Amino acid sequence: MAKVDYPALADDILERVGGPTNVKDATHCITRLRLRLKDLDKVDKDGIGKLPGVITTVEAGGQYQVVIGDNVGTVYNAFAKRLPDQAVGGDEDPQESGEKQNIINRFIQLVSAIFLPIIWTLAGAGLFKAFVALAVTLGWLDESTTTYVILNAASDAVINFLPMLLAITVAKRFGANQFVLVGIAGALVYPSIIGLYEAGEPVSFFGIPVVMMSYVSSVIPIIVAGWLLSHMERGMDKILPAAIRNFTKPFLSLLIMVPLILIVIGPITTYAAQGLAAGVTFLFNLAPWLGGALMGGLWQVLVIFGLHWGLVPIALNDLTTVGYSILFGPVLAGVLAQGAATLAVFIRTRNPKRRQVAGPAAVSGILAGVTEPAIYGVNLPMKRPFYFGVAGGAVGGAIIAMGGGAMDSFVVPSLLAIPGYMNVGNFAMTMIGTGVGMLVAFVLTLLFMDRESAEGAADDAAAPAPADDVAPAPQDPTAPTGAQTAVAAGAAGGAATATATRNSVVDVVAPVSGRMVALEEVPDKVFASGALGKGVGIVPDENVVRAPITGKVISVANSGHAFGLKSDDGVELLVHIGIDTVELKGQHFDVAVAKGDQVQAGDTLATVDMNAVAEAGYDTTIIVTVTNTAKLQEVTPATAGPVEVGAPAVVVIP
Repeated sequence: MAKVDYPALADDILERVGGPTNVKDATHCITRLRLRLKDLDKVDKDGIGKLPGVITTVEAGGQYQVVIGDNVGTVYNAFAKRLPDQAVGGDEDPQESGEKQNIINRFIQLVSAIFLPIIWTLAGAGLFKAFVALAVTLGWLDESTTTYVILNAASDAVINFLPMLLAITVAKRFGANQFVLVGIAGALVYPSIIGLYEAGEPVSFFGIPVVMMSYVSSVIPIIVAGWLLSHMERGMDKILPAAIRNFTKPFLSLLIMVPLILIVIGPITTYAAQGLAAGVTFLFNLAPWLGGALMGGLWQVLVIFGLHWGLVPIALNDLTTVGYSILFGPVLAGVLAQGAATLAVFIRTRNPKRRQVAGPAAVSGILAGVTEPAIYGVNLPMKRPFYFGVAGGAVGGAIIAMGGGAMDSFVVPSLLAIPGYMNVGNFAMTMIGTGVGMLVAFVLTLLFMDRESAEGAADDAAAPAPADDVAPAPQDPTAPTGAQTAVAAGAAGGAATATATRNSVVDVVAPVSGRMVALEEVPDKVFASGALGKGVGIVPDENVVRAPITGKVISVANSGHAFGLKSDDGVELLVHIGIDTVELKGQHFDVAVAKGDQVQAGDTLATVDMNAVAEAGYDTTIIVTVTNTAKLQEVTPATAGPVEVGAPAVVVIP
């Protein structure tokens, strides 16, 4: 069976959906490339369905979806590089598209994309925690033993330190330094910072009042931090000299961002939660059923935004003063309703991957009240199950509140924690409310979750084949074959489009943004003659030079001005920064890799102060040549013109 070249597949799909100008935005899930297009009439639907590597296509939920399988991430990464920045990750121009993106949907898409890489870890940890809780409830495990301490830490650490895990995916989403963002997240959950929150005493930073909150298991603060950090780092790239940038950027980022998040995000979240708590308390006094509906229905929404922490002190105060918390009685229905909705997804979906997540997520949500895997891995991305869980929680919460149900010990609302709700109010009403809430969420999800739509399991429209075992599309006997079908042509913004129907195609992408020029126009006779292979020159408009292919670094010039790379496909490249810049002996060059390193396309090779190089009298044109051109079937440089980093620069058929 033919091996599929997924970057080339991305080019083929983009060409057949009408090109970059027809794409409003592009996202992806576990197996599908999800596209919102401006004009569906421009789509070559039959052509896309026959492409090697494409399993099937689906139109649902306002999206045109291309089902690819496990390698969708590779296709998406290549696809996104061909698009304008505003078309990647869900942003669009409302005037151009004729419709405004629903802010709730945009938020859901963002959160889903951020959680996608850690869903399996969350699901496994949640299931682990559920079994630990079950063992304690059944008397198999004593909470006073060190065995329990170790098992509890192992099962709880993922959720407790969730901001640090999210920092990795958030950084990738916004293009920030992931290690710096992990450091920021670590500061938010640092023991002494948690201690300041728990102490409840006034906190200040150089005289500025700091309103403390708990960032344990929080989501929104680290997302905001990642977005701010990405903009801050881009600004520092323009300002800071290259000689000090590598260590100065992390220093300034940590110095500025940690206090900023604590001073700004903390108060905003805390005051919002306190206002919400006051409102809910007022409603409980005015109409208990209404307060119960709000607490049961919106509890999981509050958890997503971290606003639930503002209600916890009220519950703790009630437990201390009166011995129970009416405010937290309805929460039991809200938590278990989300678990029930997830259970319905597990039963209803035809997508095996979704079922694998939904099963343990439902167990951990219902049994132990750990709903993060259910919310972020199943219900929220699918939308409808989450909404039905909210509805079930509202109905059940109203019933519990009407019966005066309350929590008389501080427990995590769950099936195993029901004894904490037995002693206050009408326990029968509490059980009825919880059962009704779960039933509403379960039945609505079971009946109205469309198994074939974007909210269902269209990923399962056909069983994904292994990456290298996808049969090639039937060929038109009149069409050109082999190397004749590989085309590199100018596209919008000077990017190239590579098309291949039979042979494997390797994209050599632009290592910088700037203006692409033909190799023969490069002001160096050796390069211009093609003696070092076919390629292109790029007059850069940025200082960071990135790897144009994924592969191994086989050589690095001592001066840092040139790099040799070799891809797994056997393509050998020379990335030469500037003309005669060897004479600078490394001045203005900050090398980021060493010989023998493995790099991904887009990884930084070097940071160069291009202005300083130009001021020193050197041409800054970056030359990318395929040094083993003679051994390859075809090497086709892209058309000259403006080019963005990551856009195809040379198309190679090994």
